[in-house]
Amino acid sequence: MIELLKAVLFGIVEGITEWLPISSTGHMILLNEFVKLDVTPEFWDMFLVVIQLGAIMAVVVLYWDRIFPFQFSGGSFLRMDVVSMWIKVVVGCLPAVIIGLPFDDLFEELFYNYQTVAVALIVFGIAFIVIESKDRKPKIKSIAQLTLPTAFGIGIFQLIAGIFPGTSRSGSTIVGALLLGVSRTTAAEFTFFMAIPVMFGASLLKIVKFIAKGMTIGGMEWMILLLGCIVAFAVSMLVIKFLMGYIRKHNFKVFGWYRIALGALVLAYFMFR
Repeated sequence: MIELLKAVLFGIVEGITEWLPISSTGHMILLNEFVKLDVTPEFWDMFLVVIQLGAIMAVVVLYWDRIFPFQFSGGSFLRMDVVSMWIKVVVGCLPAVIIGLPFDDLFEELFYNYQTVAVALIVFGIAFIVIESKDRKPKIKSIAQLTLPTAFGIGIFQLIAGIFPGTSRSGSTIVGALLLGVSRTTAAEFTFFMAIPVMFGASLLKIVKFIAKGMTIGGMEWMILLLGCIVAFAVSMLVIKFLMGYIRKHNFKVFGWYRIALGALVLAYFMFR
């Protein structure tokens, strides 16, 4: 029962931090310092990624009408506006596929430590504050206006998040989109849509590697994984709605200040524990 309660807690943290630009990986690593799951290191490594499936399913449910490319009435079987959006998503995911996937194990070995998490939290927190302090007038106010080069540029920032934990995938891509002249709402939505293939792909890769090592999942571990995903899904539904409502009236500065404070806390905790 204690392990299941821990799984619920991890699901809550994942659901909140996956979509807010404050680094889900950073929070999960920090939470694990205080609330450790009684599982093998191999399962924990897999759990940290696969729990994101619950979060991404919230995007699929909430934005189904925006992402489903087929229609069964009218003159055309394909919704060309949705097809165009998916082409931009694929282009945006290319940097992660070309560079991120082949070197995933190397990046994890080199950068999955508290120093990287803390520095990434602080650096991108400062970036949010600096960008939002400028009087920006976004040129791109909808995904339909996104060009393929802009989508690829946002993908470069997504790759940065894949390399350096603590950067935050949503935080990095939103910062990149803002720098490229994209509005806050469009930046957040495109970030959500890019997350669908990235998270499904990353989860599948982790599962394959887990199985390739000859590892198996016991009954309790299955319950932990499923419960974590379910809770992450439910919490993500609420958080995504909150974020989209929030950024229509506010900027991202508050998340920048939060990231800086958390980064400093992470450094202090691990240095003096």
